Parts: sequence; structure tokens; C-alpha cells
Amino acid sequence: MEQHGLLVIDKPAGLTSHDVVQRVRRALRRKRVGHTGTLDPIATGVLVLCVGKAARLQRFLMTRDKEYRARVRLGFATETHDAMGKPTTLLRDTSSITEADIERVLAEFRGEYEQIPPMYSAKKKGGVRLYELARRGQSVERSPIRVRIEDLELVEEDGAKVRRFEDGTAEFTVRVRCSAGTYVRTLAHDIGQRLGCGAHLHGLVRTAVGEFTLARALSLEAFEALAQEGRAAEALIPLSEALPEMPALRLSELDVRRVLHGHAIPGRGFRHRTHVRLLDAWGRLVAVGESEPERGVIQPRVVLEP
Repeated sequence: MEQHGLLVIDKPAGLTSHDVVQRVRRALRRKRVGHTGTLDPIATGVLVLCVGKAARLQRFLMTRDKEYRARVRLGFATETHDAMGKPTTLLRDTSSITEADIERVLAEFRGEYEQIPPMYSAKKKGGVRLYELARRGQSVERSPIRVRIEDLELVEEDGAKVRRFEDGTAEFTVRVRCSAGTYVRTLAHDIGQRLGCGAHLHGLVRTAVGEFTLARALSLEAFEALAQEGRAAEALIPLSEALPEMPALRLSELDVRRVLHGHAIPGRGFRHRTHVRLLDAWGRLVAVGESEPERGVIQPRVVLEP
């Protein structure tokens, strides 16, 4: 029997998000597995996967805010904006940069700002992914994207908020909560530019995607062991719990049949346009609808199989 639901994996360093998807597919012996937001190989932490019918909910899950714990190394910038890339600036001594300087610059990034995607990214220019152009030695103009930095907080690590090294570099750790689509490595790069010393991302842990936190995540090996024992379903979050930010409606048997055929149902008093979870009598997710107050109906937008 095919399983359906969300799977929260603690991605290990060194694997791409696609590598994790492939291993989960093999463990489940199912092809219908996708992820809801890429993590770079250098990063670890929360990777939310959609299994089976849950893949139809990806577009809603992709827009969730993300939370990270990021280590930023001051002293030089890199071509990839992280520790995997070649330096693009000379090594600068950072001994004169104080904790107060860092706090001042962090404050400048809170809220919305225009972020230019890095060349080493999956965004496209003229139909070609930027990282493919970068590997050919090309650099092209990129349009900025508006991102939102909800929280950006300097946190203590190893007994200090700023750690200094013999080569003149320094490092600090920040807790970041940001909108979907934000490049944390580019945020690190931009902070370095504002400080005038260059910087890059030295380590990254994604601690949350929406309400799904690291505490709820399984290691990849633990999930594979469960699957080997035929207990993979124990790790899956039911579809009915996948979108808790949306209001929910329990439908009559007649309305369930209407929804499964893509037909609108009565609007139930919603005064604003909003997405609604449509559940059957047993609390199972049947579809995601959108209220249309002007018509007095809820129109199914994503219908799951009966």
C-alpha cells in the first residue's frame, strides 16, 4: 500500500536535497517523493519531504518561513558565498570589528531588503541555470528579489558571540528567521560587504520550516531503518496536519463528492479570500479550496484522490 504524508528529515552535511529524496524513494520503493525547499550540501537540518499525494501540496509548503542557525566567517568573500567556494577578496584583518559593529549591521538587514541571487544558484537567466553559467566562468546581471528577514539575532556559541582566529578572521553565529526564497549565504556575503571586510557562510543548520522543527526531524538513517522494518508509516505526518495555518471544514458526504469532482460548495460565511482545508467525516484531507466571498462559494484548487 502506498503511503501518503509529510516526512521531516534532518539532512546530513555533504548530501544534496535530491540525494535525500533519492534515498527516501529507494527506502519506500516509491517514486512519488519531493522536497519543499532546497538545502545546499554544506547545510544540515530540516528538510520537509512530500510523500505520495502530499506532493500535490508542495506549492503551499514551499512558501513557509524558514529558520536557521548560521555561522558567518569574516575576513574574505567567496564566489559561492559559502565555504565551498574560492576566495574572491584578499584576506582582511578583522580585529578592529567589534560586537557592536556587527549588531549595528545586523539591524540594517531586519525587515525587507533587495537581495541579488548568487551566481551559484538554481535560478535561471535566459533559460539556463545560473550555476551552469558560473561554472563556465560567466557572470551575468541578476534581478534583485525582495526578501524578508523577520529575526536576525547574534547568539553566543562556545562562550562568546564573536570568535577570533590567528589568521585575522573572525566568526559569529546568528539565528535567522526569513521568508521563503532567502539565500542565507548571500545574507552572510552582504553583511561582510557592509562591514567592509568580506564574509561568507561557514556553516548552516535549518532549524525550522514553518511549524516543522528540528526536534521533529528524523535522521536519514533512522528513517531507512524504519522503512526496512516495514514501519515507514510511523514517520509520516498525516495530510490533515500538513497545513495547520489554514482554517478547516468538515464536509458532508455530498459535499465530499462535489469537491472530488472539482465542483464548488457553499461558502460557509467566509468574508475574505483564503485557502481552506476540506476534510471528510473522518478528518482526512480531501482537498484544498479557496473561498470566493463574492460568489459565496469555496472552489477546490487542489483535489486529492478519494
